[in-house]
Amino acid sequence: MVTLSFPSGRVAEEVVPRDAAALAWMANLGCLELHPHPVRAGDLDHPDELRIDLDPMPGIAWSQLRDVARVVQGVLADYGLIGWPKTSGSRGIHVNVRLQPRWSFTEVRRAVLALAREVERRAPDLATSKWWKEERHGVFLDYNQNAKDRTVAGAYSVRPKPDARVSAPVTWDELFECAPEDFTLRTMPARFAAIGDRHAGIDDNPCALDALLELSARQEAEGLGDAPWPPHYAKQAGEPPRVQPSRKRTAAPSSGSRVPKPSGRRVSTKPLVEIGRAAKKEDALAGFERWKARHARAATHLEPADVLVDAMRGRSSTWTRVRVNLEHVPKELRPKQEPLDPDYDPWASATPARVGKSRRARREV
Repeated sequence: MVTLSFPSGRVAEEVVPRDAAALAWMANLGCLELHPHPVRAGDLDHPDELRIDLDPMPGIAWSQLRDVARVVQGVLADYGLIGWPKTSGSRGIHVNVRLQPRWSFTEVRRAVLALAREVERRAPDLATSKWWKEERHGVFLDYNQNAKDRTVAGAYSVRPKPDARVSAPVTWDELFECAPEDFTLRTMPARFAAIGDRHAGIDDNPCALDALLELSARQEAEGLGDAPWPPHYAKQAGEPPRVQPSRKRTAAPSSGSRVPKPSGRRVSTKPLVEIGRAAKKEDALAGFERWKARHARAATHLEPADVLVDAMRGRSSTWTRVRVNLEHVPKELRPKQEPLDPDYDPWASATPARVGKSRRARREV
């Protein structure tokens, strides 16, 4: 066991499995999908693993995801890092890099942010480092998976999919030939028996972050500072405003111009309309289907990334909000904001004090 401390100030005792018996004990408790932290029990403050999480937006094909992985492979090579790819077991790809444990979580996260921006620079039509969903397209490189206490599915974890897919370690050559459905609870035992662990050598090649951190410093000198952190982390020095672009206030007027009286209203930078809110995701999506039926001509212009499905934090559970970005819809076809369908109020039974506290806490990506 090891005691971990979290950004909230909480601490927890977590299992450190070191043998097959410990894994069997965890499986007996229903722990089939393991999310290990990127540290060793002997040093909880210095990660020994950098993680690159390629998260495809809706409508992105596996072939496009692999194209971004090729760019990642090239950036890693250019900066002296050795990447070990694996399927996520869902729709994505993970690339792990074994590190010399000399850098803090903040430094590792900053290095991955620099890498994500470099991949985006090389493949602007396919890759994005933008944190806010409404700004993303293609494949999102989730740099925040390297923040302290964030975890990703470990190698060989069984994921909650109908075919019981497994997060499978692969070689780069295999990655560019395989499909995620090739690796399941049924197929993995035979594969492992035949070829062993594709990542068996990862500990033999610990890498240094100096070159990536130098890239980060150059990016900062060019005006690319820090990027948003997850909502439950304390505000960081140098972090930009943690607010969705569509909810930013209008920019301040230039020097010498008359300053208008502030209205207090937020002005959207994107033509967003909210469709509905529901306790269950399927009910919110059903409302979106009704919206598409009412606005069929507008719906034909939507791209997959234009549909924003957000899991929102309620008092004791999450609820779902659906919004639509109309920027690809011709202006003359853009529907106006309508009454929400469905119109679920997660705060209806809360006391006024509780509502205020909860709404402040439900900031979503």
